[in-house]
Amino acid sequence: MRFIFLLLRIRCIKSFRRIESSERICVPMNLHLFQRVSALLLIMVMTACSTLKQTGLKDPVPHLQSASLASQDWPQNSYSFYSLAQWEIKQQNLEKAKELLGKSILHDPHSTYLKMEFSELLAEQGETQLALEMMRTVSADDPSHVGSLILLGKLEQEQKFYEKAIEAFERALQLDPGQMSVYLLLGNGYIEKEDLDDAERIYEQLVKHFPDYYVGHFFLGKVQAKKRHFEEAKKAFSKALELEPELEEARYALIDLYQDQGDAPEAIRLYQDMLEKNPESVRSKMGLGLLYHQAGDSRASEEYLKSLGEKSLSDPDIIRQLFNLYIDEKKYDAAIVILSAMLEGAPEASDLHYLMGIALDGKENKAQAVYHMKKVLPGSRFYTNAVVHTAFLLQEMGNTGEAIDFLEAVIRQMPENAEFYLYLGSFYEEMEQFDQAEKILKQGLAKDPDNAKILFRLGVVYDKFDRKEDSIHAMEEVIRLDPKNANALNYLGYTYAELGKNLDEAERLIKEALNHKPNDGYITDSLGWVYYRKGRFQEALEWIQKAIALVPEDPIILEHLGDIYLQIKDNEKALQYYQRSLELMKKDKSKIEIKINNLLKLLN
Repeated sequence: MRFIFLLLRIRCIKSFRRIESSERICVPMNLHLFQRVSALLLIMVMTACSTLKQTGLKDPVPHLQSASLASQDWPQNSYSFYSLAQWEIKQQNLEKAKELLGKSILHDPHSTYLKMEFSELLAEQGETQLALEMMRTVSADDPSHVGSLILLGKLEQEQKFYEKAIEAFERALQLDPGQMSVYLLLGNGYIEKEDLDDAERIYEQLVKHFPDYYVGHFFLGKVQAKKRHFEEAKKAFSKALELEPELEEARYALIDLYQDQGDAPEAIRLYQDMLEKNPESVRSKMGLGLLYHQAGDSRASEEYLKSLGEKSLSDPDIIRQLFNLYIDEKKYDAAIVILSAMLEGAPEASDLHYLMGIALDGKENKAQAVYHMKKVLPGSRFYTNAVVHTAFLLQEMGNTGEAIDFLEAVIRQMPENAEFYLYLGSFYEEMEQFDQAEKILKQGLAKDPDNAKILFRLGVVYDKFDRKEDSIHAMEEVIRLDPKNANALNYLGYTYAELGKNLDEAERLIKEALNHKPNDGYITDSLGWVYYRKGRFQEALEWIQKAIALVPEDPIILEHLGDIYLQIKDNEKALQYYQRSLELMKKDKSKIEIKINNLLKLLN
């Protein structure tokens, strides 16, 4: 009943003022979860009431394409509203579907299923945090509902609350050990937190309950291989192959096992067997070529890899597999070996040079990475990325001036690419040449007036210029173009807080930013700073402490915490955090030094 207590009192009467949809995300974050969820549904129902007033209908329902029935012809019960909501979902009218699901819940306030449907709809619209809060309340009200526990676990996992996700999945399996998919979700959760013992326990339970499920045996083998229990892993992979002979992943896992054990001949034999079955297997050719190279047989290695280089010119899937198997997995040494041989077969291939640049950067060989990035030609799909990557490599090497020269030369050749202006302006900003940064960023906007990234950067430059009103206007434009831009929402809210004005609006903006980035330490700090500016020091302390836990080494956040302790008369803690802030502050230290000196005088 906690979930619905507010809704039971709601009636659509004239005294309800219209609630704008933007207020949905402004429910105070320090309320209990059930209050927040109830408030969310209250807003949704009020929005529905607003619709009634606007249309002048007593109780309208959506028109069905196939049957034009007047609303009064439909029975006013939970099932009818649910059915109409499902039709609206199929039509992608998600706001209308939420309104109808809300009515359905009002008619059946004890239905866990309906609340799950509403939560899934929220998550589909990107409101995962609100969906999560709703499901936490639902599961608390109905703790033995397996489906709600599974949905709760998925939402916790999506929001990176891994411990809570694991707890939900464990409870679901205790209630119903027959939930096959939950074993996989839970096992993966334990792997994410590097708890291999519990991951192994879960997969062993999976194969015990489902002995013919080859996926369970495969993942059990993967965990056992990570634990270096090679013989057990071989048995698990072999069982997976017995159940599903076409499972290539299990064969590759066996190859990895033999390589880890130093049994190159057996690994080579398995690769050759796979190539007999599939002579065009790119993955097998790459792996076998690499294995021959490691065994010192460069001739056999080139036989496989050089031809792949030539073929990559007409087959983009080779590049995709190379990226997924080696670059994305950060196997840079192996990638460099494979790419070196492939480049012998296609020395001018831009795609190969781009991937080689990434691999060399991963090995901190920045000079060679720049060499290969510059080999990427303008016609390549990777050209823009290569240009930007090259500029940042030069900057990281301490050559920001060279990065600027490089980008200016590229812009002369390709003046229509707005992205290049963004990064060139950013480099001028870094060098504190704000006039030039503004000029370049405005040139980029002339090419692409609705580029939110350039507008955001321009707003930051204005702020560093101390042109606060121009900065505010730029951030407002970013939010107009991209209402979910958490960085712009936070920047504007924090700017208001720093200026000590529009503090209610600042709080609203920052809470909205937190909806989109709930565990961002800098946005969390901003909310605490708004509370500080409002004189709500205890709330400020709670939020800034949370920010410190997320970003322990940020000097500004540490300074903010010192300011709060100063206000609540804990001078020793204030001094402690000011001193930590000073240690980490790289420039503009005079302000914090004055605070420390004043506090030392006070303490002495």
